[in-house]
Amino acid sequence: MPSFKGSIRPLVFWPPFILLITAVLVSLVNLDQFLAVTTAINNWILSSFSWLFSLATLVMVLTLIAVFFSPLGKTRIGGEAATPLLTKWRWFSISLCTTVAIGIMFWATAEPMYHLHYPPAALGAEADSPEAMRFALSTMFLHWSFTPYSIYSVPALAFALAYYNHRKPFSLGSALSPVFGSAVEGKGGQIIDAIALYTLVAGMAASLGTGALTLAGGVDKYFGTGTGPIVLGVLTALIVLSAVASAASGLHRGIARLSSLNTRIFFVLAGFVFIAGPTGFILAGGVEALGDYLGNFFQKSLTTGALSGDAWAQGWTIFYWANWLAWAPITALFLGKIARGYTVRQFLLVNLVAPSVFACVWMSIFAGTALFMDSNNDNMLFNALNDSGPETVVYTMLSNLPLAGITAALFIFTSFLSYVTAADSNTEAIANLCVQDGAERMASEDERSSNSLLMKIVWGGSIGAVAWVMTSFAGIDGIKMMSNLGGLPALLVVMGCNVVLVKYLLDSRTVAVQQDAVASAQAV
Repeated sequence: MPSFKGSIRPLVFWPPFILLITAVLVSLVNLDQFLAVTTAINNWILSSFSWLFSLATLVMVLTLIAVFFSPLGKTRIGGEAATPLLTKWRWFSISLCTTVAIGIMFWATAEPMYHLHYPPAALGAEADSPEAMRFALSTMFLHWSFTPYSIYSVPALAFALAYYNHRKPFSLGSALSPVFGSAVEGKGGQIIDAIALYTLVAGMAASLGTGALTLAGGVDKYFGTGTGPIVLGVLTALIVLSAVASAASGLHRGIARLSSLNTRIFFVLAGFVFIAGPTGFILAGGVEALGDYLGNFFQKSLTTGALSGDAWAQGWTIFYWANWLAWAPITALFLGKIARGYTVRQFLLVNLVAPSVFACVWMSIFAGTALFMDSNNDNMLFNALNDSGPETVVYTMLSNLPLAGITAALFIFTSFLSYVTAADSNTEAIANLCVQDGAERMASEDERSSNSLLMKIVWGGSIGAVAWVMTSFAGIDGIKMMSNLGGLPALLVVMGCNVVLVKYLLDSRTVAVQQDAVASAQAV
């Protein structure tokens, strides 16, 4: 059995672990009542705080733009002598695969079908119209590019500067301490960590469950295996074992190599669909939708549906923000930890700009192809969505392109790999969070990984077991709802990190002004 150089942080480990198991047990006893309660709470959060989700996420984007062009952008994470942990390519691939990569694979083709055929009433557009098509594609840019990556980048950057430049412990409280002081350290920090840990673990279980269902659907389509508990159990076990093994092998081996492979396959898939699909439409439609996204960015970002009485924004945009926020705090610990040795500006290029541009290109290709194919083939993809569920839309699209069998098999493999690469990095962060930092700070990153091996096994196994039980016997909706409920407390944490970044930004400008004044005086 592996041993720890540091001890378990009980306030971080036990509360979320017990709450997660309790939620599953309650859902098994009375699923309908469980879903009714969690759905009511979730609807209240989205309706009562939709304005805060919309405004805060927009402010995060604007804050990062200001940071990028400020003197703070020149600050090196870890100090001037710090050396990078990763090459820029591996850094980018890990950042891409740790965040929304698993989502863009499944929703890039299914989500635009909803927006095309059920556009919001406030848009005033008919279903399956050119206006609805433009709205659908530009909305994919909104939901999957700069705003979600800003949600991840704000706490990740705040933590990286606190952890490396101010020598704070491995904790979310460390990211908040420059503004909120000792109140978010010690036990206060552990409570914050525990809340964030629960939201991430519930989210990972939900993502693993839906991923297993999608994989089972793809395997069943080509091999006739069915999608029962045994098949789901085998797929879930394979994913969990692969993720834990990758995380246990360390940052530079499993996590970096799998992420690099995953990213390369993303480029291959995108390139194939771009060439084999409606290339001209992808280019022209993507440019037009990008113009709509940029030209209406503020309006799209701040739409809550309150004035029109339309629930579309709460059901889509704000729901997404809550979901990204639930994942962001713990994911930020990992993203911040691997950023050592690079400047703040480089951090934003790799964690915000590059993956956002990739997401826009991916959506132009996959969502654009889906929209074109559906509109020119009697709603073929929309019918697949209604008949068999969102997980079948992409397979229907691929089946109408050349080399259907090969691309479908590659897509299934990449879907498996995408969850593994997201899970291994988050499992790494979870394990480190549950173990005292202390003397381990001076150890190498791979040594820190080996110290928390037992935690990776415990959490990886727990997440897999929860996902299997929910998908096989209770349904995944409950755990997804529990995950999304964490969006509100996570929003407060990330808003606090945004305040910290504003403080860093103002301090850097003050220092820059003072340095300019000294330089001018010396010149005179």
